[in-house]
Amino acid sequence: MSTLVKHFAAPSYLNGFFGKDLFNEYNAPAFAGTVPAVNVVESQEGFRIEVAAPGLQKSDFKLNLEKNQLTISAEKEVKEEEKNEKYTRKEFKYNSFQRTFTLPNTVDGDKIEANYADGILSIALPKREEAKEKPARVIEIA
Repeated sequence: MSTLVKHFAAPSYLNGFFGKDLFNEYNAPAFAGTVPAVNVVESQEGFRIEVAAPGLQKSDFKLNLEKNQLTISAEKEVKEEEKNEKYTRKEFKYNSFQRTFTLPNTVDGDKIEANYADGILSIALPKREEAKEKPARVIEIA
């Protein structure tokens, strides 16, 4: 191992903690083997999951709900072809990710909706009516 690689390689205890070789992670392409950033927002009406996945198309995504497990996955095939007088070079690359979320029992699974626009996959997870907070009310005494 060269001195340069030793200098930038993470200590073995960090590799175990993060689950990846940090030096190789810096040299990897942006989407290959990485998981997009995700925001989860709760409101009175429900939850919203936002997945930052630019460069993908709606058809690249797959959403699956089984019991209370929501799995978001995507696969993108990239084809490169270079033609020359003497040869043709073709390369196929597959980039994918998968995230699974355990949904609370308050989510109404039959009303989940998803939308993909401007590189953001947005998933609306509405709460069941009985789980929504009711506004405070005054109770009159009879």
